Amino acid sequence: MLNRNPRGKLVQDEIELLEEGEALLPLDDDEQEKGKEKRELEAEGGTLTLRDKKALTLLIALYLLQGIPVGLAFGSIPFLLRAKLSYSQIGIFSLCTYPYSLKLLWSPIVDSIFSPKLGRRKSWIVPIQLVVGGLLWWLGGNVQGLMEADEPDVQTLTFLFFTLVFFAATQDIAVDGWALTLLSKENLSYASTAQTIGLNTGYFLSFTVFLAFNSLEFSNAYFRSTPLDYPLVSLSGYLKFWAVAFVVITLYLAVFQEEDPVAADDPDMDLKKVYKIMWSVCELKHVQTLLILHLFTKLGTATNDAATSLKLLEKGLKKEDLALAVLIDFPFQIGFGYLAGKWSKGEKALRPWLIAMWTRLVWAVLAMLLISNFPQTAEGVKTPTYYFLLVVFCTVGSSFSSTVQFVGISAFHTQIADPLIGGTYMTLLNTVSNLGGTWPRFFVLKGVDAFSDAICVIKDQAIDLTVQSTECVSDHGKAACTSLGGDCQTLRDGYYITSSLCIALGAIVLVGFVGPSAKKLQSLPLSAWRVKKAEKA
Repeated sequence: MLNRNPRGKLVQDEIELLEEGEALLPLDDDEQEKGKEKRELEAEGGTLTLRDKKALTLLIALYLLQGIPVGLAFGSIPFLLRAKLSYSQIGIFSLCTYPYSLKLLWSPIVDSIFSPKLGRRKSWIVPIQLVVGGLLWWLGGNVQGLMEADEPDVQTLTFLFFTLVFFAATQDIAVDGWALTLLSKENLSYASTAQTIGLNTGYFLSFTVFLAFNSLEFSNAYFRSTPLDYPLVSLSGYLKFWAVAFVVITLYLAVFQEEDPVAADDPDMDLKKVYKIMWSVCELKHVQTLLILHLFTKLGTATNDAATSLKLLEKGLKKEDLALAVLIDFPFQIGFGYLAGKWSKGEKALRPWLIAMWTRLVWAVLAMLLISNFPQTAEGVKTPTYYFLLVVFCTVGSSFSSTVQFVGISAFHTQIADPLIGGTYMTLLNTVSNLGGTWPRFFVLKGVDAFSDAICVIKDQAIDLTVQSTECVSDHGKAACTSLGGDCQTLRDGYYITSSLCIALGAIVLVGFVGPSAKKLQSLPLSAWRVKKAEKA
C-alpha cells in the first residue's frame, strides 16, 4: 500500500507529524511554487497550460462515464416506473441512489490501496469501469422484462441499480482524488467545471436524451415519415451501447493514459491511519459547520427536485415533451457551468452558491404555480405551446441555479481540501453535500402520498360507489379504477403541502444558519482547514 503527497512529501512523514501533535500545514515553498506556476501561465499567454487542457479533457470523459448510470438511476428509471408505481414505491427505488451519499465510508480504502504498477487512481478506475461495463451488458439483456411486468419488482430493481450506483460512486472517489494532481494548483477550480460538464453530459444522455428517443411518439413525429411500433432507442439497446463504450474507453485509459509513477521507496501506509486522519478532519470545528450546512441547505427544494417532474407527467405532460424541455436546457448548462467556475473564485467563493440557493427556492414556488395551472385538455390533445414554453423556462431557470450552486460548492471544496489526503478530504465534503440532497427524497415522496387524498368514484345504473384509493396517482392505479367503470378524483394533492413545508423550512434554515455560516467559512484562511492537533505539553 503506497501513498505520496501530490507535492512530493511522503505521507508517512505527515502521519508522524500528526502523531507528534504538529500542524499539517502547506509546504514553506508554496508561494515560490505558486509564483513559478504563475510565470509559466503568463508565458503560455492564457489561463490554461497544454497539460491542464489535456487533464480537463480526461476528467470530462471520466465524469461523463460516471454520469451514465447516475442518469439512469436518478432520472430515467423512476420516470419509466412512474406509470406503474405510486410515489411511495418510487421513493423505495430512490434508495438505490444512496451509495453516492455514503461513499465516504470506503473512500479511505480507495485513497490508500493501489498497485504501483498500474497507478494510484487507475488501480481503481480501470477495474471498476470494466465491471460497470459488464453489469450494463447483463442489465441490457434482462432489465426490460423486469420493467415491463404488470407490477415491477421494486426490490430487485432497487438492488440492481444500487450495485450500479455503488461502482459509479467508487469511481467518483478515485477521479476526484486524481483531479487534485492532474491539474495545476493555479487551475484547481476548473476541476469542478470538468465535473459539471462531464457529469451533466452523461446524466442528460441517460435521462433526457434517452427518454426522448425511447418515446414512440417522439421517434415517429420527428424522425420517421412512416410511423413504426417501436422507439428509436430501447432501454436494452441503450444499456448495451454504453457497456461497449465503457470497455473501449477503459482499455484506452489502461494502455495509453499514463499516471505519475509512485516512487519505489515510498513507505506502506496503514489503512487505519487513513481513517484516523479522516476522523481528524471531521473533528475540525469549521468542517463540522460545513457538514451540518450541507445536510440541511437543500431541504427547501427537496420536493421540487424529487416530485415536480413526476407531477407534471401525472397531470398529463408527455414524457417526450418533458425530455425535450430538458434537452433544450442542456447546452445552457454547459455554458452556465463554465461561468459558475469563474464566479466561484476569490475570497467570496460561496457567494454565488448562496445566491443560487435563494433562487432555487423561488423556482420551487414557481413550480407549484406551474403545476396548479396545468391546462385541461382532452385525452390525446397535445399540450399547448405556451405551456410547454413555460416548462422550458422553469426548467432552464431551475437548472441554472442548481448548476451555479453545484459548481460553486465544488470549487470551494477544491480550494480548501488538503492535498495530503485529497481524495478522502474531497470525498468527505462532496459525499455530505450529496447526502443533503438525497436523504430527504425518500421522505418527500412518502409525504406526497401521505398528504394526498384520492378517491375512485364508480357510477352506473345499478351502483354508486366511492372507494378511497391512493393509487389514483399512477397510470396503473387509474387504469384499475377505469376498469371498474370509475373515475379517479384527487380531493387533496399532497405535493403542494409537502413542497410548501419544505420551502418554509428551507427559508428559515437559510436565514438563521446557512447564510451567516457561509459568510464566515469563506473568510477563513486555508490553514483553518488543515488537520492539526495541540502540541503536547
